[in-house]
Amino acid sequence: MNIILRPWKISDLDRLVKLADNPKIAANLMDRFPHPYTKEAGENFINMAMSGRPASVLAITLDGEVVGGIGVHPQIDVYRKNAELGYWLAEEYWGKGIITEAIKLIVPYAFDNFDINRIYARPFGGNIASQKVLEKNGFHLEAHLMGTFFKNGQFLDELIYAMRQ
Repeated sequence: MNIILRPWKISDLDRLVKLADNPKIAANLMDRFPHPYTKEAGENFINMAMSGRPASVLAITLDGEVVGGIGVHPQIDVYRKNAELGYWLAEEYWGKGIITEAIKLIVPYAFDNFDINRIYARPFGGNIASQKVLEKNGFHLEAHLMGTFFKNGQFLDELIYAMRQ
């Protein structure tokens, strides 16, 4: 499996919109990841991703083709030594170990390129696949908060997984 993380390019727009426009993907992400996923949303996302120096939001590619996205988002103020990890993968690639490999690639990149000592992720309580992939990559459950997320008309648990340098 040839997984590479690389910066997003405007030429990725059509592929991004095609893959990201899936309610099953949006269901496990924050509301700022829209559904339906429009060309305008894709343009805004790619422009944001391309503005980072160094890039903190990257395309996940398999054999040279975009299959998803992953990013680390450095925090500010008293949280400034932390970065939040986020990721998504096109449904047709689920269950193939791609996100596991992408996280293995982004963790050292994040620690090398940003002034942080902790990376955390906040999957929804019902997103078992995301919990397992974080655990496979050495993330530890630090907190289980009951009903803190409100998504699609229901309250969901928030899990906080983290890894320290």
